[in-house]
Amino acid sequence: MQVLFSSDASVEAPQAMAQHVETVVKDALGRFGEQVTRVEAHLTDNNGHQRSHPEEIQCTLEARLVGLEPVVVKDNAGSAHQAIQGAVGKLQRAVGAVLGKHDAHR
Repeated sequence: MQVLFSSDASVEAPQAMAQHVETVVKDALGRFGEQVTRVEAHLTDNNGHQRSHPEEIQCTLEARLVGLEPVVVKDNAGSAHQAIQGAVGKLQRAVGAVLGKHDAHR
């Protein structure tokens, strides 16, 4: 599984964050094996460095599945790590549901 990471300019330490995202995504989705070919992750700070709202960091994850439409989830949180964890949990559940439905139709 390939994990691609991008972020806006306001995200600190993008290299370290990319490694963190790759580790967390592979741990969460590893059980699906080769059914997940790629995950694209994008981390944004919706308000720059000015925090007027506590949940301004957004993590968007898009999983590409073999023979199926992509699965996209988003999570907002007060920190990058919380947004990533929330989005990865949502993605794990969503991919499991999609693949479970697909297997049930066989």
